[in-house]
Amino acid sequence: MNKIKISLIALVVGLTSTAIIAQTDSAMIRKIYSEALSNGKSYSNLDYLSNKIGGRLSGSPQAQQSVEWAFKAMKEAGADTVYLQECMVPHWVRGAKEVGKVICSNPKDNRELPVCALGGSIATPADGLTASIIEVMGVKQLEVLGKEKIKGKIVFFNEPMDPTFIETFNAYGKAVEQRWAGPSEAAKFGAVGVVTRSCTLRQDDYPHTGSMNYKDSLNKIPACCVSTNGANWLSTELKKDKDLKFFLKMSCDKLPDVKSYNVVGEIRGSENKNEFIVVGGHLDSWDTGQGAHDDGAGVVQSIEVIRIFKALGIKPKCTIRAVAFMNEENGGRGGKKYAELALKNKEKHIAAIESDAGGFTPRGFSSDVTPVVKAKLKSWRPLFEPYGVYDFDRDGSGSDISPLKEQNVPCIELRPDSQRYFIHHHTPIDTFEYVNQRELELGDAATAALIWMIDNYGL
Repeated sequence: MNKIKISLIALVVGLTSTAIIAQTDSAMIRKIYSEALSNGKSYSNLDYLSNKIGGRLSGSPQAQQSVEWAFKAMKEAGADTVYLQECMVPHWVRGAKEVGKVICSNPKDNRELPVCALGGSIATPADGLTASIIEVMGVKQLEVLGKEKIKGKIVFFNEPMDPTFIETFNAYGKAVEQRWAGPSEAAKFGAVGVVTRSCTLRQDDYPHTGSMNYKDSLNKIPACCVSTNGANWLSTELKKDKDLKFFLKMSCDKLPDVKSYNVVGEIRGSENKNEFIVVGGHLDSWDTGQGAHDDGAGVVQSIEVIRIFKALGIKPKCTIRAVAFMNEENGGRGGKKYAELALKNKEKHIAAIESDAGGFTPRGFSSDVTPVVKAKLKSWRPLFEPYGVYDFDRDGSGSDISPLKEQNVPCIELRPDSQRYFIHHHTPIDTFEYVNQRELELGDAATAALIWMIDNYGL
């Protein structure tokens, strides 16, 4: 037999083998989707977490209740073992409902606006804070105005999210600087308080809270967010009356750190039990809503991976870990603790996957990986496209798994459709009723299918 015939036979055999493997992968992914969509438990789990426990700010009784619930839920999902990872977390409390009022030259025009303390803010004086208010479009404008125009005033940060970004997380990433850095940057110029426009493209009356960062070298000043409708009204009135004053009253407080936990559930690997694929979401949430999209959805999707594998009798080669991380919202202590223990225990992580972008229809997976790993992930796209999951090109991964990047772990994030996320993000309407069961379950299946592929073929 000549060399050409041998080469042709080898090519045909190779292509046939590849086709058979692809058919096997396709059939298993179909089974995973069928199980998730027919027998899924994530929606009922999220119902309990959202409606029976509610908002779960780190250090709160509700956060502890959610730890106990997650431990039980992972057991019920069929995890071989469930355990806790202790970590100390911040304990900031909101206190009484905040008051924000615009004081006009004509008292008849005074108006109360929907405001909400930013996470970590100090309180105002007990009787409130009243000062003139000055509008700026982002932190960079502070330098332009200078101390002379800012000193003694409340700074009103009113840079909106850019609606021209198709991916709304990009718009959020640009606008959120004024919330995160604004209070200390304003204090640098002598401001006595901060009011920040909510990070959302929607015009409504819900203030969007979120964490902010004080620089220890600068004076700490009280900081709140205002709804977009409130911000629009305030901006219009300031153009009419430069002498407007703002009254702000907040009673928030920072208490000593509290002991809390990550919750970890495992399916032990059948071949490589000391190699790990981790999938997780964060258990804590802001206290103003129920934390349904942010990030109850990610937690229940991670638990559902365990249930799906057990229901289908899948015996993974590597150990699969589902992690309900604690304290993503205002400290990231849970993610740091997980990475710290992984390093201490010399654990080999094949991949880390996070779901923290809401329970909406999955569109793909972003990743922080090498070009070779990215190419491998993209090669699996044809298997996922029948389910509407097509975007494997974007970079980026979740904050709880980000400490693992320092250990060269490939980090991946589920990417749902982003158009509605910032309607609910950090608001009183991040509630269970706004989560669609089928969309949530499609995310369950996409995540479980990706883990199945990684377990079988590595990265």
